[in-house]
Amino acid sequence: MKAPILRRAVLVALPLTLLAAVAPAQAKAPVLHVTKSVVIKAPAAKVWSIVHDFGKLTWVPAVKTSKADKGNHPGSVRHLDLGGPVLTEQLIRYDARHMTYTYEIQHTANNMKILPVRDYVSTISVHRLGANETRLVWSGHFRRLDLSAHPKKGEDNAAAIKAISGIYESGLANAAKLAAQ
Repeated sequence: MKAPILRRAVLVALPLTLLAAVAPAQAKAPVLHVTKSVVIKAPAAKVWSIVHDFGKLTWVPAVKTSKADKGNHPGSVRHLDLGGPVLTEQLIRYDARHMTYTYEIQHTANNMKILPVRDYVSTISVHRLGANETRLVWSGHFRRLDLSAHPKKGEDNAAAIKAISGIYESGLANAAKLAAQ
């Protein structure tokens, strides 16, 4: 009679113990935020014409080719050729009227080999400041790849922020250059 009671106690306690072991590790991996922007001496419509196409992210220097299966429609999956590895992202929201869209990096083993982030969601938006002045904003939130309390070098907060910041900065600088042409 005591064996079934003990067995039930173990079956209840084991999942709770495992949950308690995982929760602190994830609690140590905060949501990280990066926002970069650039003011461009060009009309908002011109800037939007450079960045508006979800399937065409080639204005970002690291992207060699880019295509999306459903264009600018939510649910569209974009494949970014980075000169070897291919990153996949999915469009969440698209609003041409307000010149903004939001997408996420799909959670796949391949994508996690390319960038040291997980749970990544990003928004690109164009803001008219004047007739010939526009702010282009690229912002994202994500967590580092290694969720453990002591992440491996290259999979920590600093590596995640550095990787995303570098992509945003180079893309914004190139978009400004293209708008000036």
